[in-house]
Amino acid sequence: MTDMTSSSPESPARRPGAIRRTLGAWFRIALWKRILLALVIGAVVGLAWGEGATSIAWIGDVFVRLIRMLVVPLVFLTIASGVAALADPKRLGSIGVKTLAMYVFTTALAVTTGLAVATLIGPGVGASFADAVPKAMGTPPDTARMFLEIIPDNPVGAMAEGKTLAVIFFAVLVGAGVIAAGKGAEPVRQLLSAGSEVMLRIVGFVMETAPFGVFALIAVVMGTSGPSSFIAVLKLAICVVIGSAIVTLLIHGLIVVRLMAWLSPLPFFRGIADAIMVGFSTSSSSATLPVAIRVAERNLGVSKPVASTVLPLGATIGMDGAAMYVAMLTLFAAQAFGVDLSWADYAIIAATTTIVAMGVAPVPSGSLFVLAAVLHAIGITPEQTALVVGFVLPFDRILDMTRTIPNVTSDLAIATAVARWEKEMDVDVYHSAKDV
Repeated sequence: MTDMTSSSPESPARRPGAIRRTLGAWFRIALWKRILLALVIGAVVGLAWGEGATSIAWIGDVFVRLIRMLVVPLVFLTIASGVAALADPKRLGSIGVKTLAMYVFTTALAVTTGLAVATLIGPGVGASFADAVPKAMGTPPDTARMFLEIIPDNPVGAMAEGKTLAVIFFAVLVGAGVIAAGKGAEPVRQLLSAGSEVMLRIVGFVMETAPFGVFALIAVVMGTSGPSSFIAVLKLAICVVIGSAIVTLLIHGLIVVRLMAWLSPLPFFRGIADAIMVGFSTSSSSATLPVAIRVAERNLGVSKPVASTVLPLGATIGMDGAAMYVAMLTLFAAQAFGVDLSWADYAIIAATTTIVAMGVAPVPSGSLFVLAAVLHAIGITPEQTALVVGFVLPFDRILDMTRTIPNVTSDLAIATAVARWEKEMDVDVYHSAKDV
């Protein structure tokens, strides 16, 4: 008698094999391609589903929470282990000075880009705030207080509250302490290194959920906002897209990677695709940090000491996209309210924006929290600032997603350049970066 059960297409014995083949085909696709596919499908589903897409918002929230869950332990372990691995405290100083100088340099160029694009396109000319609901974002953070809080009263409390700069400061001290203790601290050095490796493995696990999280995040954004709602801010949106492209491709790709690190930009952008996709979908530099560290080490060949020092610092102060956007919004407000700006005013805007951009919170719409400080410098009143924020805020999520891309590429381009200068980079790994 023929065994019909085993030959049936619906045979339970065959289903596991089909599932394995399907999963194998899925995982053989490069992660960034899976994320991009999810992004496109999510946008289509969101447009078709409309407000109903909010019913799957929890999927995106789970993904973002998984990523943010990793940020503090990853920052602490990677920085502490990276500093400990340097063995020479002078190397830490060299890396730190070059990193800070590069962030100031690229931020200034991003601000200049924002001012130039907004001047040429004039997004605020003819803008009407008739339907805008004033929205005050509170007082801008006090710079002196921000620097003081870098030193935590309680390191564990700083970790619990997610104060990244305070965690960085404590992690650097722990790493320096391991160096100073010498051979006696070798077990601690090994423990930190092993902990860092474990966290990066966990990042890899979490990243496999990224396509599903991105699908939900984009579907909700498109379902609730939709492209038609952008007519009111179309010129500003065009400015953001053009400015982000200039900052990402010319400043980070051409100037930093090509001219300053002496590397081809193509492997760079290919290698960081995962981080760009996650940054775009989450609108958060902080949430992208675990992915950025992973691609820097595995795809770009950046050594652990450099990646673990530069990237956490960059996720906190490297805000090129935010700096560009604040500069654009400042000119947008000045044009809308008919404020004539002199060359001195442009210089004030550039200097103020460069400084306050480093205090932008690495969270969605964080740029709007520091806008008041720059507008105040050119005589825009708090009431007018509230009108500008109220006008932009309903559309800010997609604009924020776009300008987060240069935030991410800034961190990775600077990490690449610093690693190249410090001879802490495997160039063969960089040039062989493939879809991984």
